[in-house]
Amino acid sequence: MHAGTNPFEVITQAVKALEKHMQTFLHREKKKSPSFLDWFGWCTWDAFYTDVTAEGVEEGLQSLTEGGTPPRFLIIDDGWQQIENKPKDADTVVQEGAQFASRLTGIKENGKFQKNGQSNEQVSGLKQVVDQSKQRHNVKYVYVWHALAGYWGGVKPAASGMEHYDTALAYPVQSPGVVGNQPDIVMDSLAVHGLGLVHPKKVFNFYNELHAYLASCGIDGVKVDVQSIIETLGAGHGGRVSLTRSYHQALEASISRNFPDNGCIACMCHNNDGIYNAKQTAVVRASDDFYPWDPASHTIHISSVAYNSLFLGEFMQTDWDMFHSLHSAADYHGAARAIGGCPIYVSDKPGNHNFELLKKLVLPDGSVLRAQLPGRPTRDCLFADPARDGTSLLKVWNVNKCSGVVGVFNCQGAGWCKIEKKTRIHDASPGTLTGSIRAADVELMAQVAGANWNGEALVYAHRSGEIFFL
Repeated sequence: MHAGTNPFEVITQAVKALEKHMQTFLHREKKKSPSFLDWFGWCTWDAFYTDVTAEGVEEGLQSLTEGGTPPRFLIIDDGWQQIENKPKDADTVVQEGAQFASRLTGIKENGKFQKNGQSNEQVSGLKQVVDQSKQRHNVKYVYVWHALAGYWGGVKPAASGMEHYDTALAYPVQSPGVVGNQPDIVMDSLAVHGLGLVHPKKVFNFYNELHAYLASCGIDGVKVDVQSIIETLGAGHGGRVSLTRSYHQALEASISRNFPDNGCIACMCHNNDGIYNAKQTAVVRASDDFYPWDPASHTIHISSVAYNSLFLGEFMQTDWDMFHSLHSAADYHGAARAIGGCPIYVSDKPGNHNFELLKKLVLPDGSVLRAQLPGRPTRDCLFADPARDGTSLLKVWNVNKCSGVVGVFNCQGAGWCKIEKKTRIHDASPGTLTGSIRAADVELMAQVAGANWNGEALVYAHRSGEIFFL
């Protein structure tokens, strides 16, 4: 707990007091930020989903490079791993989500990433993909996806070559609050099929062997997803706090050993036990996914990442997720990434790009002019509801080395529906809103301007190109 007149400083000092008391995590300022943050990236997820292939990776990198916005970091998302193929079972209670119960069967890449589709090749197909990405396209950093438990359904018990992890089936138990707020097909599926949980005393071996193999292929880091699932599996392992701590300590120890640039992005990880055990992890997804096909998701996405960054940004640099550059909401998402202090990366399908937009975000060498802090709502927005109240604009502030920046967004019209248990549009035509912008909206403007600043400022309006004196 802390008190004061500056709300941002109050939050910072409260978290630092908790850091000192618990001694289980470090504040963001003490962590090493991975270098990929300052480079433009491409993620395979919305481009290919789990159908990603080695050829698809090459195609995506080539497409963006030819357009003048070369990706310098690459995330190979879900779809590269060896998992079991589960046949459909007519007697299964939860069929729709059964794919999420699939379990990991090996730490190496699947046949889609092997040369000519042959999994018995002596040279790793994943290494070839990484080498080609770095040599042909000058990609600096390549990350791959995996779940905290290995895969959505964990690790297959007694899978060949993985017996020494002592994996056993565990069945998630969710809190009544979570179930009441958001029933989830993934959790329903796992409650029926079970999750293959690596024994907490063996989980470091699992991570270390996985990450050592990835590092030998030239991989620079990992996006570790589905993290909060671990808190539902504590029975028999000392409870959720003990199990979560074991997993996160093992993960960070392996990251430190195998990825010297602190190459880790934490995702689906907003459980307190995970956040309060992050001594090293420096990048955290601040939101739900970017959903290109859901028109109700875009305004609430921007509102959510900004407000979530108030808290999460004290622990790590917040990641506001990928987006599509060729999309009806592309300008909206792009503007948010420009001021969010977050990594700037897209998940475009090859050939589907808006290079006019991308060149506002990406320099010719593939670097980005990233703001320095997690983007957060301005002081006068902290207790407003810019998604539902019909009157408030969302203003997000940040600083660069020589200036401050404020982004203004109309987020009205959509939000989470407690009845339907999903994001929905409640006002299809929210209308035009007006508001005010001041130099003081940038909380650290005085530090940027210097000791002799008298409060005067020049404001450049990006969309109109006008300059105002305040």
